[in-house]
Amino acid sequence: MPKPDEDKQRQTIAGPVKGDFIAPREVGDADERSDALPAQDEFWRPPVRFGSVPVEKEPLGWDRRKGFRKLFPQVMLPFQVVERVQFGHPDLEPNRLFWGDNLHVMRQLPSESIDLIYIDPPFFSGRQYNVIFGDKNEVRSFTDIWEGGMPGYLAWLNARLYEMKRLLKPTGSIFVHLDWHAVHYVKVEMDKIFAFDNFVNHIAWCYEDVGGKAVNYFKRKYDSILFYQKTNQRRPFNIQLKPLSASTIKRYSPYFDERGQISYRRLKETNPGVFKKLKGVPDNLDEIWLDVNKGQPLNDWWTDISAIKRGFGEAIGYPTQKPEQLLERIIIASSDEGGVVADFFCGGGTTPAAAQLLNRRWIACDQSRIAVAVTADRITRTIEQKIGTLFNVPDFTVEHWGVYEARRLAEAPPDQFRAFVLKCFGGVIEEHEAGIHGYKGAIPVWVGEPDQKKAVTAADVQAFANAIRKTLRYKQDNLRDGMMLAWAFRPDAQEAAERLRRLEQTDLNFIRLDMIRIDSPRFREHVTALSTDNADYENFLTFVQPPRVEVGYKRIAPRTYLFDVSETPVMNAGAKIINVQWDFDYDKRFSSTPGYSFARTGKKEVALTAQYEFPEAGKQRVACKVQDDMGGEGLWIGEIEVK
Repeated sequence: MPKPDEDKQRQTIAGPVKGDFIAPREVGDADERSDALPAQDEFWRPPVRFGSVPVEKEPLGWDRRKGFRKLFPQVMLPFQVVERVQFGHPDLEPNRLFWGDNLHVMRQLPSESIDLIYIDPPFFSGRQYNVIFGDKNEVRSFTDIWEGGMPGYLAWLNARLYEMKRLLKPTGSIFVHLDWHAVHYVKVEMDKIFAFDNFVNHIAWCYEDVGGKAVNYFKRKYDSILFYQKTNQRRPFNIQLKPLSASTIKRYSPYFDERGQISYRRLKETNPGVFKKLKGVPDNLDEIWLDVNKGQPLNDWWTDISAIKRGFGEAIGYPTQKPEQLLERIIIASSDEGGVVADFFCGGGTTPAAAQLLNRRWIACDQSRIAVAVTADRITRTIEQKIGTLFNVPDFTVEHWGVYEARRLAEAPPDQFRAFVLKCFGGVIEEHEAGIHGYKGAIPVWVGEPDQKKAVTAADVQAFANAIRKTLRYKQDNLRDGMMLAWAFRPDAQEAAERLRRLEQTDLNFIRLDMIRIDSPRFREHVTALSTDNADYENFLTFVQPPRVEVGYKRIAPRTYLFDVSETPVMNAGAKIINVQWDFDYDKRFSSTPGYSFARTGKKEVALTAQYEFPEAGKQRVACKVQDDMGGEGLWIGEIEVK
């Protein structure tokens, strides 16, 4: 892959990066950008009424003053880079895989930076169908989706489609994958957001080979894919051909030459009546040939791509997995090599996997921690299997938004840790006043050490109080308040703060210090206060610990071992294990063995044991990843002597 222009690539893929901390990108004003919606009088004037039913001019959920932020207020939190999977080209900007609420992730990405978006959002077909893994972030989001029935679903989706429109380049395209439950309703909403004139195709993906019973109706065996362009500017579209049918070949076989090609010249000379029926034949026929091996341009109903069958081919066990061939067709059609492809409901990772193989850059996001783990694993395995045939492969990062790994934060350098905590707290960094790390509004803020074992001491309290007294605000504005943020406070620190406060009655040198634990509800009050009837932000801005993975194993046959993680303790209160992944040939990068990335028992519960037959005896390195339903992920690496 040719190296992209650095400045352009940073704007397109990354954003400001400092170590493991990526600051939120300020996008637009506090209110919604009004220019992202098409002006009604410019693209389409819908009738005021259909019979007695009034017609809305704006998408469901849109407020003329606050846009979609009235229903879904904006939360600006940093991205935490928890992993960078490397492939030997650190000079290339990495692709990005996000875990978090896609609405808020998208709001912090740069405008007009993506060439193609494909999404396969939750179908409006039932609560249980959409909750795949059961991790708490997923359950919370799907609760939001279903509040208010179809109008609630459309408002939830519209807010996200609006951000996708902002992210698309003027030459960009979007494909939205739906089923029969909501496609017609979504089409009406997308006409309002993207403009009726920018609708390109309603694609029917038919999959007749999948079973199912239908007693009193025709079997529903196709999904709908709505294809829109952002503007009427010239956009990429690469024509793909389908093979000629057997009947077509038979019909025109008299006009094939010795190379298996139809000679238009011969056809015109020998059968002008048939020739006239062919569409799109150029006037200059001397060098024009129709190759029977190339075929005819695709139409908008696709019957040649089978649905994923569990246990066969590329199936990884993910319930809503889409075939790579489907995504390859879409990506080839509406993007060029080096372009940026995005999927904000990435599920099992089909879109980024296909984009990777087709030499595109990619951005992917999902609200489920398990989906992100499965996607990361799939991308790594895809690249390792094809690395000899691919172009220079960029690294990819795994980034969290809203739920953060406390242990990784504890390992960060102090300056990065403090910047991260201040951004989470809604504060700004202060680099010019000694002893003060930032401000929350007008109030000075001090941040403790990254190490969770280092609690704040009385000396820290006194030093911060003295730093406040030296500020101009203390001297000019009589500012007496301060905030201290830390993992923990020692009793002597709390006593020192209380002594400073008591001076308020007798001494002008008093200081009121508010002590707030980083992992407490008070720390995230500014986020939870934004919750509305339509959006529950209670679980935003939390810190999680990884499970402490413990693996037992025993030999049960030659080269065959049984592995067990049932003794693994989960460190997050109330959490439970919901996925286990195994790599039985571990080497530098975790890449699960096929069939061991998403394991379930017959009761659809997570499989805590795994049986594996090694191809040969000798020393083997084995790795195991365990995820819990709070978002914690732990890794175990061991070496065993296979006999």
